[in-house]
Amino acid sequence: MRIHLKTLGCRLNEAEMESWSRDFQARGHSMTGAAEEADLLVVNSCAVTEEAVRKSRKLLHRSSRLNPNARLVVSGCYASLNPDAAAEIEGVDLVVGNREKERLVEIVEQELDLRVMPQSATEPDASGLFSRGRQRAFIKVQDGCRYRCSFCIVTLARGDERSRPVGEIVAEINRLHHQGVQEAVLTGVHIGGYGDDRGSSIAELIRRILQETAIPRLRIGSIEPWDLPDALWPLFENSRFMPHLHLPLQSGSDSVLRRMARRCRSDEYRRLVALARERVPEINITSDIIVGFPGETEEEWQQTLDFVSEIEFGDLHIFAYSPRQGTKAASLPGAVSRELKRQRSQRLHRLNQALKRKLLKRFVGRTLPVLIEGSDEKGWGGYSPNYLRVNVTGAEGVDLKNRIVTVELSAIDEDELLLRGRFMGATAGPPLK
Repeated sequence: MRIHLKTLGCRLNEAEMESWSRDFQARGHSMTGAAEEADLLVVNSCAVTEEAVRKSRKLLHRSSRLNPNARLVVSGCYASLNPDAAAEIEGVDLVVGNREKERLVEIVEQELDLRVMPQSATEPDASGLFSRGRQRAFIKVQDGCRYRCSFCIVTLARGDERSRPVGEIVAEINRLHHQGVQEAVLTGVHIGGYGDDRGSSIAELIRRILQETAIPRLRIGSIEPWDLPDALWPLFENSRFMPHLHLPLQSGSDSVLRRMARRCRSDEYRRLVALARERVPEINITSDIIVGFPGETEEEWQQTLDFVSEIEFGDLHIFAYSPRQGTKAASLPGAVSRELKRQRSQRLHRLNQALKRKLLKRFVGRTLPVLIEGSDEKGWGGYSPNYLRVNVTGAEGVDLKNRIVTVELSAIDEDELLLRGRFMGATAGPPLK
């Protein structure tokens, strides 16, 4: 996400802006000095004088008019003293008071579920799927895309498809595993097209990695549903190949999918998910949905909601449609209003939470291996093989970070929508101390 920060007032506001910039970049976002190019605008307001209040309000109005497609967040003294008035300014999506300033970046990511549409049809670096840390490595296996989804700019930005040699990828994973990495995630712009320029395939690449490395966990990032080969399913019989697929859907309406120039219709997607769940019973299917694509009617939107409810995804990435200059979709008629996109996104978000809760309930009472990524005041945290987030207790005085441990799952944390469980023992990683 491209972020533009603007501040008024004191040196402290300036210092806070610098801190936010560092925090946003640490989470994988990029900064831009041009407000009209940003996906997110953050204004740090001032209220030391009436003139400062007037300037703060003027800046918010101007920001909204300059870039109506961007999300707009306001913090600072004006927002803290007049939160209701700030929230009522046209275009403002979120108000963060001074008491919560230190957590602004975290709050923005949590609260603005209406995220800006990604540059590509998938997520090339997988940053939207998997958190980053020394226990997990992202392995770029290819670049470029041959397809022309009408909303996607990546074919212009990335060029022709290019696959890395299998031996080079295997060597990189072995080197990283030797350094202590426990999980490798294969990434690319069009992962399913891997190897077409080398007489290979994504299934062959995975088979070679499983044969020629000993890394405990292997995942693939976002992969287009039409790219899944039959040869992929037997590979999941190897417990080191994680049972999770992120299959971008984008819409549950076939008429919208046609306007998007997507190569997979709802019936095909439905059959694919059924096959995946038949061949890999523990698999977690997650996806992307674009809200408010040009011309999206209420009927088409309802079709998406019905399809999402039917498929019962484990989680969704929800994006507001954002026009990209140079794409076919940018010239399509029937733009959906910002407010309607917000309403639809909120409704889909509530459905997503309900479906996620239903999935988590299936695993209460089970025992699963969890790769521990870190800890907080609630205990250790990590992910199961099918990418369910787990909080782990019962390991007082033991350093579990970067270890794969056995966890007995006992409950759902309703506030954070994750599983809670008790540490039962370590299965992989350095010896416990």
